[in-house]
Amino acid sequence: MSGHSKWASIKHKKANTDAKRGKVFTKIVKEIAIAARLGGGDPGGNPRLRTAIEKAKEANMPHDNIKKAVMKGTGELPGVSYEEFVYEGYGPAGVAIMMEVLTDNKNRTLPEIRMIMSKGGGSLGETGCVSWMFDKKGYILVNKTKASEDSVMSVALEAGAEDMKNEPQEDNYEIITAPEDMINVKAALEKADIPIESSEVSMIPQNYVVLDAKPAEQMLRLIDALEDHEDIQNVYSNFDIPDEVAEKIGR
Repeated sequence: MSGHSKWASIKHKKANTDAKRGKVFTKIVKEIAIAARLGGGDPGGNPRLRTAIEKAKEANMPHDNIKKAVMKGTGELPGVSYEEFVYEGYGPAGVAIMMEVLTDNKNRTLPEIRMIMSKGGGSLGETGCVSWMFDKKGYILVNKTKASEDSVMSVALEAGAEDMKNEPQEDNYEIITAPEDMINVKAALEKADIPIESSEVSMIPQNYVVLDAKPAEQMLRLIDALEDHEDIQNVYSNFDIPDEVAEKIGR
């Protein structure tokens, strides 16, 4: 379970499971609404909204749900007003954790997150305590069995990608872009008939904390608990679980 790629793949699979229970839909609706509220209801002129709508389509959200979420954001339909927050803290073994939150009640959400962190062997920290350890980037995964390294690299770099990684132990090529370039790179790959495993604007760690079995199990339980909270949109962390440890704990 080395590096960001494997964890991103796990998140992608987990998201598919959550979608069956409606959790992903709820979180995407919130993101669409706030993106429309802040940047307008036209995805052509609102990159954040365009990205959120693409995510909704990937999750097979019905068109009517997307349309209503946009209209709630722009005020054309009544809806809940959400606020954005970023909470930062530490998990087991000093792992850095960042949480992007959308909530209509900070006074409810913050104590709940603090309790989850505490029960999971972590703690909340001050604003800025770990954010300096991450870079905001577009992050695209392409399965290695679907296209050659040369073809993926050629298309991605020509479309504006910053970097492409091909780690021997990973199943996917990792493509890194500036956040605003991710949609263009993704479109270029799709035009070249290169299927995309997953894509997101993410916080990429600058370095990793390597975990042994016990803290790895604690960390994964904590991440699961945080991601299950309805007000937490995204969780980012800088842990690395070596493959032999992942096998030991059954991941």
